[in-house]
Amino acid sequence: MDLHGKHIIVGVTGGIAAYKAATLVRTLVKNGADVRVLMTPAAKHLITPLTMATLSKHPVLTEFYNPENGEWNSHVCLGLWADLFIVAPATANTLAKMAAGIADNLLLTAYLSARCPVVVAPAMDVDMWRHPATQANLQTLRHRGVQIIEPTDGALASGLDGKGRMEEPERIAEVAAQRLLKKKSTPVKRALVTAGPTYEAIDPVRFIGNHSSGKMGYALAEALAQRGVQVILLSGPTALTPVHAGIERICITAAHEMHEAAIHYFPETDGAILCAAVADYTPAAPATTKIKRTTDTLSLELKPTVDIAAALGQQKRDDQFLIGFALETDNETANAQRKLLTKNLDCIVLNSLNDAGAGFGTDTNKITLIDRRGGRREYPLQSKQAAAEIIIDTMEKIVTHLKV
Repeated sequence: MDLHGKHIIVGVTGGIAAYKAATLVRTLVKNGADVRVLMTPAAKHLITPLTMATLSKHPVLTEFYNPENGEWNSHVCLGLWADLFIVAPATANTLAKMAAGIADNLLLTAYLSARCPVVVAPAMDVDMWRHPATQANLQTLRHRGVQIIEPTDGALASGLDGKGRMEEPERIAEVAAQRLLKKKSTPVKRALVTAGPTYEAIDPVRFIGNHSSGKMGYALAEALAQRGVQVILLSGPTALTPVHAGIERICITAAHEMHEAAIHYFPETDGAILCAAVADYTPAAPATTKIKRTTDTLSLELKPTVDIAAALGQQKRDDQFLIGFALETDNETANAQRKLLTKNLDCIVLNSLNDAGAGFGTDTNKITLIDRRGGRREYPLQSKQAAAEIIIDTMEKIVTHLKV
């Protein structure tokens, strides 16, 4: 990553993960960035300003003014100077104050004055992370355009084990570079994204479904919207809620509903990313009343659902892109390549359930991209947000090629 000429503020708050901020600052400086460090008073108890000043090559700012000479540390000038504002670690307390607009220290006043993109890397105990107040604050910040680098699972300082560990500094630096170096314009103006599972009714109470959480599809929708794309998100049943104003969510339940919506909206778009885990089969004759347990066995006749990817592939115009997903358990590459060609996709994203951390319901994914020209590129396990950025970068290259 080449960050020469980029101005980055690193805000350090009073979490035990503050020691990781040293590596983050060192990584950013090593790659050419001009870094200024702001620390909350609590952060000084966990890592010394001298350490951060040595690594950043600039004095560390913690107070509104220098008590020795009365020189004012202007939060307005800092906000105008920065190309990117990173808060790492971001405690639950600081996140709450950012969401509420409270400005009781220099870091927070600089945040409120900043005109640049803001990235936060939360770090806290697992129960604090899960608390509805914290999640509501995160949703508020996302809605305002703040990028959240979600914490990872592992052993915590409290002795508990769970989600709350700050993401590694090297990964935060990668996200910073992606945010700073991201193209400000995209050839895609409107895109269709499908996400989540479908539920196929057996009777009014029961259904056939799968374990898809919708996290990958929602990450794609958010990342597209961040690039200025108008997104139509066809979502199966999920607990997620899109936060970007550029996303129009249309909720569906069954495969036939997603097919109808996809056929309706696809012609109005520049293309589609089909991430939903759509059922391949549905009950042939769903019962209209609850099926009672009257026998030791029950036979259920299933019929195929409409293949949405194939249907869109048939109607795809020459100037439209179509990206699909393949979740496989065996013969992964061969099965993905077959799907790519038979459904007229431009690219397919391969996931394998044999890769730990890449299945349903996780916050991470391990993807392999395969294109029509035989290109194949495998990526390491990473957050679904990071995987979404890679997929969208590939999408933009496809669209640029289509328009040549």
